[in-house]
Amino acid sequence: MSLRTVIILKSETFGDAPEELGSKLMGSFLRKLWASDEKPDAIVFYGTGVKLLVVGSHVMDALDGLFDAGVDLVACGTCAGYFKIRDAIAVGRVSDMPEIISIVMGADKVVTM
Repeated sequence: MSLRTVIILKSETFGDAPEELGSKLMGSFLRKLWASDEKPDAIVFYGTGVKLLVVGSHVMDALDGLFDAGVDLVACGTCAGYFKIRDAIAVGRVSDMPEIISIVMGADKVVTM
């Protein structure tokens, strides 16, 4: 599987900003990405980033839009299990580390946020 661009989101907030600002920045990033003509082939969510995919997420509009545009949204299954949110994932899919490794290794470009 050859993918052009993969983005990895490791947190539910963007950068090292205070939580409220980081949350706002993440929302802005995902909405601007959704509106962009150029989209990644996949976004991998791990760590607290998996929480962005749950029912009621403040970025669900952007994630639904990205998913509808064909972006593969992949949640780390270990992380979703750790936070006990596996059944609350509302968009995208839950995967495992071997597939995540395959996605990352098959990408031309990986961007970690």
